[in-house]
Amino acid sequence: QVQLVESGGGLVQPGGSLRLSCAASGIIFRIYTMDYYRRAPGKQRELVASITSGGSTNYADSVKGRFTISRDNAKNTGYLQMNSLKPEDTAVYYCNVHRRVADYWGQGTQITVSS
Repeated sequence: QVQLVESGGGLVQPGGSLRLSCAASGIIFRIYTMDYYRRAPGKQRELVASITSGGSTNYADSVKGRFTISRDNAKNTGYLQMNSLKPEDTAVYYCNVHRRVADYWGQGTQITVSS
């Protein structure tokens, strides 16, 4: 059974930092691409960051220079380091791993950026 368990969400003040974790089980994590998406209230789901099995990364323009996606294949875990957070980063964040037709999602974690 495949599971992606997310952690690290919460409330943070503008300018603050958070790190999300996505722990995978039931898959050979290292061969999957991992993405982080977010969905803000009233908005469409947005791809925030992506890291391939080879370690190549891509970011949405809105988070470039502030967010860093990484992975530790030995721990079957991916991370999203979020710095200089803004109120507009408030959303539910989801990790996703995919390879060919296989596609799995975490349960989502709420990030609220507010003073």
